[in-house]
Amino acid sequence: MKIILASESKRRKDLLKLLNFDFITIAANIDESKIFNLNLKPEEACTELASLKAAKVSLKNNDKIVIGGDTIVVVGNEVLGKPSDKVSAFKMLNKLSNKTHEVITGISIQYKNKDIVSNFHEKTYVTFNKLNNDDINYYINNYHPYDKAGSYGIQDWSSIFVKKIEGCFYNVVGFPISKFYFNFKKLEINKFIKTFWTIKK
Repeated sequence: MKIILASESKRRKDLLKLLNFDFITIAANIDESKIFNLNLKPEEACTELASLKAAKVSLKNNDKIVIGGDTIVVVGNEVLGKPSDKVSAFKMLNKLSNKTHEVITGISIQYKNKDIVSNFHEKTYVTFNKLNNDDINYYINNYHPYDKAGSYGIQDWSSIFVKKIEGCFYNVVGFPISKFYFNFKKLEINKFIKTFWTIKK
């Protein structure tokens, strides 16, 4: 096993599987709040957080390729992370109603044994329809928004909230798979590891 995803996000795991990569997951367990207290732009903050996650897992796995990721939602000048309860989830979705927001995912690829580090981010613009309280409450009560930045998952029932999207759909899900793949290829890691794909049968 040569690749570790420093996340236990089911969505990131499912998207990385699309590349047929042979990988395992190890949660980084980073205190995210400290990063957003720094005077950083949103894209800098989530990329730094992705880097810290990958670096933490790399400490005991420097002979492995480690991938870290973090996704945030930005509306106006406010960064929305994951909601802590129903009240905060409702407030977040109400803020997104009838507005365009940014979904930013920071990605870090680290292979410390070969001094390889690549950090980058992807940004997608999502416009919501005007939401009513019944729809917001139905979503919160019947789905699980608490592990999702901005309190929604575009791949589930909340897809009806979305009026328009500009940019990478998979970035909104939580992993910009195309940008990741081409950045990964640029690193030419295959010089050191001959294969990191599973064999499809």
